[in-house]
Amino acid sequence: MDYIRIIRNLREDADKTQTEIAEILGTSQTMYARYERGASEMPIRHLITLCDYYHVSSDYILGLKEDKK
Repeated sequence: MDYIRIIRNLREDADKTQTEIAEILGTSQTMYARYERGASEMPIRHLITLCDYYHVSSDYILGLKEDKK
């Protein structure tokens, strides 16, 4: 699953912690960590929030295209 690697890279490139991103998503750090490990699937509402936050397309996060927009 490419999106697992991509959401982690986006977070690290933005110098954010899992806790900070979890707060933006309105979830716990534990749950966000599960998204990054692939242990839980991320809800669509969180995907949309991450796209807005990082200014990237959902296709980019999902690994469907390499262009961020």
